[in-house]
Amino acid sequence: MGDAWVVRKPVRSIPREDLIAMLREQTPACGPARDVLVAGGAFDISDGLIPASRHAGVFAIRIRTAARRGHTVGGLAASVDILRQAGEELVRTGLIYSVDRSSVFTLFLNSSATEVLACAGGLRPNPPQSLADALE
Repeated sequence: MGDAWVVRKPVRSIPREDLIAMLREQTPACGPARDVLVAGGAFDISDGLIPASRHAGVFAIRIRTAARRGHTVGGLAASVDILRQAGEELVRTGLIYSVDRSSVFTLFLNSSATEVLACAGGLRPNPPQSLADALE
């Protein structure tokens, strides 16, 4: 099956300031994601367009997996609810990483990447070590 159901539509370049403005209070993770961007975090927006319902199913499984491991992911349950409501609407995903990579956020945007629909994420359970720390 592969990813034949993924529609590829290149996204226009989104200025950092525009993405910051799009992150309002859609989910509890939007504020922290906005703070990471303001602090200089990196972001990447995908060219793939996927029905929101597919993301809802995948991320619902991630809620259960995280719970079994004793983790919580900020905004994930609210994001799944928003994606379920969006149904077959095509959405685009993105990622935001803090400068030190200790936090990561998944974004769900409308197909034209002009609106953030939902956001989930926060501190990684086991933040990656810097190379200097690993060598000590």
